[in-house]
Amino acid sequence: MTMTRLPLNRRQFLATSAAAGIGVIAAPHIARADAATLRITGWGGKWGQTMSSELIPAFEKEFKCKVETDSAFPYLPKLQASPRSAPVYDVLHTNSNEQWAALEMGIVEPKIDAKQVPNIADVYPYAVSDKMVGVCIFTSAIGLGMRTDKGYGKVSSWKDLWDRAYDGVRGGYVIPVNSLGQAFLMMTGALFGKGMTDLDAAYAAMEKLKPIKLVDFTGTMEKMILSGEVGLAVIHDSGILRYDGQNQPTTFVAPSEGVLSLEQVLTLTPGTKVRELANAYVNYMLRPNVQKTLAESVWYSPANSKVKLDDKYNEKLLTTPEKVAKLIQPDWKWYNARKDEIDSRVNRIFRA
Repeated sequence: MTMTRLPLNRRQFLATSAAAGIGVIAAPHIARADAATLRITGWGGKWGQTMSSELIPAFEKEFKCKVETDSAFPYLPKLQASPRSAPVYDVLHTNSNEQWAALEMGIVEPKIDAKQVPNIADVYPYAVSDKMVGVCIFTSAIGLGMRTDKGYGKVSSWKDLWDRAYDGVRGGYVIPVNSLGQAFLMMTGALFGKGMTDLDAAYAAMEKLKPIKLVDFTGTMEKMILSGEVGLAVIHDSGILRYDGQNQPTTFVAPSEGVLSLEQVLTLTPGTKVRELANAYVNYMLRPNVQKTLAESVWYSPANSKVKLDDKYNEKLLTTPEKVAKLIQPDWKWYNARKDEIDSRVNRIFRA
């Protein structure tokens, strides 16, 4: 459901934009008097089902418009290849790492106009922090997922992942292509060094993490945990919590040092021809009732502080100022500027 992969680095984006443009540049939109069209991006899976069956039809009815959703990832090459004055999307929904890359390319706006989106007044501070492009509408907590039926000891810290008891059943991500892996790399700098930007400490920690089973996608990690192929792994909470009630021998551990924030972010494109409608959509996605519907469908933590979830969700998601305070937001602008260098180094580490 949630795609976290950063598809191309900055150099690759520039190199592939022309090729990516073949067949993806949308024809200039001619708005009809009776119904405007809003072009957005979105996820598949349960998210997509809930959006297409409930939330998008309700939005279309209320605002007398049509919404076209592209869920065929990756999005950035398509947006970059489309004309700035006639962008293929009006609203871009993706994760923070990609939003920062899009901002560097000049294909999204840095912030949402709070005057046009009044529900922004009710979001938690992280949703509009200096680590954020646009506005965050939901977050997931990146921590550790583990099997509870293998006789493992108590897990409470990120550092438990380095315990030799998990050799052969330890799980992580291919760092160059997955933002959970990238966020985790920064976290290891804080765990074993001077902070999230201590790459030398992070690289040394990665060496000691081997052997480790690496995957590209979080959906694959879910399957490996459910099958028992991995016993302890980096994953976001919804990847474990969504199986609540299915009697799976799994649990999510929020490490004592804090959880990393995996953010669902909305931005507007500078050339949108339906700016008022685009702002209305962002405001709609921040409505408490809309947030509740999606949060309880996909086990994402809502950004609007006024959302009241049912007890079983409220107990496990980030729904109070105290819980939200445990979120650690990576500096994606800093990371993206060093991505080529980091990719090269971690590729050498895990090939060895």
